[in-house]
Amino acid sequence: MAPDDLDPILIQVTVPLPLAMIHGALTDSTKVGQWLCDAARIEAKVGGVYELSWTGPPAHVSPGRVTQLTPEIDIGFSWYGPTEFDALMNRPEPKTQAYIRLQESPEGIDITLEHTGWAYGDEWEAARSWHFAFWDDRLHRLKDFLIKEAYG
Repeated sequence: MAPDDLDPILIQVTVPLPLAMIHGALTDSTKVGQWLCDAARIEAKVGGVYELSWTGPPAHVSPGRVTQLTPEIDIGFSWYGPTEFDALMNRPEPKTQAYIRLQESPEGIDITLEHTGWAYGDEWEAARSWHFAFWDDRLHRLKDFLIKEAYG
């Protein structure tokens, strides 16, 4: 990270459910499509596809790759920002990475998202702000999805 780069996005939620259930919601295409995006195609292995798509508006595809994966501990993947940030973040390759770590805590499992790679400048600040709101919403959707899946 260069001295002038923006800080990573860090967001955490806690879910009182088993690690395996939570990790499955990060690596199973069907489950990811129920809280993060409209459809997902995931190969749960390092180098595997982590492709997410939204029907919009506007429609968007993030054709990422798994960059890190430890069962019941973490997953990392390359991130392609939405169309409005395409020229800034996505070309010639994704400039940011998402990383989600699971850790036991007294209240359950802490799910911590770290989204890195934010450069400095007004356009980058706007992109980071948009993504902060996006990830905050999606992690709370994940928590709601998991609780509904566990308890109905």
